[in-house]
Amino acid sequence: MYRNLVMGKIQLKFNSRTIHGGQAPDEAYGAVMPPIYQTSTYAQSTPGGHKGYEYSRSANPTRTALENSLASIENGNYGLAFGSGLAAIDAVIKLLSPGDEVISTSDLYGGSYRIFKKIFEKFGIVFHFVGMQDTGEIAKHISSKTKLIWVETPTNPMMNIIDIMSVSQLARKHRILLAVDNTFATPYLQLPLDLGADIVMHSATKYLGGHSDVVLGALVVRDKELADQLYFIQNASGAVCGPMDSFLVLRGIKTLHVRMQRHCENGRAVAEYLVNHPKIEKVFWPGFPEHPNHEVAKSQMKDFGGMISFVPKGGNYQDAIKIVEKLQLFTLAESLGGVESLAGHPASMTHASIPKEEREKSGVVDALIRLSVGIEDKEDLIEDLRQAIE
Repeated sequence: MYRNLVMGKIQLKFNSRTIHGGQAPDEAYGAVMPPIYQTSTYAQSTPGGHKGYEYSRSANPTRTALENSLASIENGNYGLAFGSGLAAIDAVIKLLSPGDEVISTSDLYGGSYRIFKKIFEKFGIVFHFVGMQDTGEIAKHISSKTKLIWVETPTNPMMNIIDIMSVSQLARKHRILLAVDNTFATPYLQLPLDLGADIVMHSATKYLGGHSDVVLGALVVRDKELADQLYFIQNASGAVCGPMDSFLVLRGIKTLHVRMQRHCENGRAVAEYLVNHPKIEKVFWPGFPEHPNHEVAKSQMKDFGGMISFVPKGGNYQDAIKIVEKLQLFTLAESLGGVESLAGHPASMTHASIPKEEREKSGVVDALIRLSVGIEDKEDLIEDLRQAIE
């Protein structure tokens, strides 16, 4: 009965899938947690005679367990794990050919912008960066050469919301692949494949791992032909994650649902504190009714997450720097999505690779501060913000 349940004969709800989805006790000794198969190669009884594994770049049992879990929590059929989120993005763009065009949201992670512009553009792939809050803006840039639409929602760091279902209908009409970076929301909050996306991407370093101790990327798809192309790229390019990293993310996924619930609760409390603070000019959080596309967020997300950006009154760069330097419980650091709260200054940290003129067009001004609200006591987080702002 247990084996049938975990192998998918019974339809599990999300909280159960984070723990059991795609998983089964290890065949060798019945280990409940997948063992860390710290090996590069596998014995063969005769050339080509093996138990499904030949070489760990191509496949590793620990990575397979993670990839099965990733597919399960995103309601997909095929999961792929990579050495980082950017390695996962790299694999998606390698589906394209010189002359192909990509429409990307203009408000996106600086590393995504960098790999698009500095790596792939010189190989003849053309990128258009478009504000996607209105799907009509995307339609204006579609041509016969458009092969991919790249979406982040909520976006990093402005928390803009993009209507995945609406974009998917447009993509399907023109036979264009739709990829959604689901890092900020996680499958706990939204399921892009259910909304019509073809590819879901994660920097699993963030919420899926959840403990700031691993770097890993992921893709999930439903279509077998697309999966086969991506598996080929994964193996041929070799940007895979190791078994220990796979184990850490798989362990993190098992508590994703309980962590995300607290991230959302704390995020709401912090956002409401900041929006009512006399020294804060603007707070960006999709849970506010006045947030652009708030109704879209309500329809496609279970809650509004723990990512928040804000600007101090007056929009002064030095004021923003003083705040992040004075924070004590919030750690000034790159990344997000861990159990601990982090603060960042996008203009000089995560989005420094985007030219100032370009990032300011999307609202990433020099005074913007981004928070990744962790799972500490919300009263302590608010007190830390109070002393840093005042």
